[in-house]
Amino acid sequence: MTNRDTWLEIFASCKNNIKACIEPHLNMIGKPQPSLGTGAGGDPMKPVDLAAENAIVKTIRQYDVSFTLISEESGVQEYGKTPKECYVTVDPVDGTTNFIRGLPFFASSIAVSSAPVLSAVYAGIVADLVHNTAYTAIKGKGAFCNTKRISSSTMSSLDDAVIGLDLNTNNVGEIAPQLTRLIQKTGHIRHFGANALELCYVAEGLTDAFVDIRGKLRTTDVAAGMLILKEAGGTVTTHKDETFDAKLDPKERIKFVASGNKQIHKSIINLVKPKC
Repeated sequence: MTNRDTWLEIFASCKNNIKACIEPHLNMIGKPQPSLGTGAGGDPMKPVDLAAENAIVKTIRQYDVSFTLISEESGVQEYGKTPKECYVTVDPVDGTTNFIRGLPFFASSIAVSSAPVLSAVYAGIVADLVHNTAYTAIKGKGAFCNTKRISSSTMSSLDDAVIGLDLNTNNVGEIAPQLTRLIQKTGHIRHFGANALELCYVAEGLTDAFVDIRGKLRTTDVAAGMLILKEAGGTVTTHKDETFDAKLDPKERIKFVASGNKQIHKSIINLVKPKC
């Protein structure tokens, strides 16, 4: 079984190889992108998505690791003699639309777990492919931005907070009452379009919370980011303030509130929690 710390070395190689493999696709920014069909997560698959996934798989296999891949693109695939040894959950390019349009906010997310559930994730990276930044964590050993240890925000006042909020959904009318209360009470609302990276911004204290109650986001998007945030001192629950676990599967959807600290988390939950 691969030593947990060895995954940091593997992650660094993955990041470098992903950047090299997607570089040719930068020439297509702003131009129509061919579709390669529908990925396992239900979204159209673009050439850059497949290129990044291939780079991840090829890199990990070079380290002679047996693993089960859980990917938004190819679904569940087994590699090596003992593929149940670990599970590697990936979103090869988080923020594909940003990439295609030339918006400089996209990343690759890789999480390693002992079982195909969020609670079993023990290593993760979210690689910012624009700013050459890597957010990493090993369970129980803290979270890092490159080599610098990071901590989540201590901001407790919603008036001064910067909160990420994903409104990209067709059912916004259903969640509007809860979100309206939050928007009215919050000083600064943001959304950048790559949710794995937005979780890392909460982990680093650049933002104070991230809220996604659409029921649209997949566990493959956030498996690494959630570990990184928790290792940085942050808090994650359902929008009902319940501790949750979920399957690592391209089709598994979740709702959650992720905050830099428990005090602001409580304030957000009180606003977005469904009224009985």
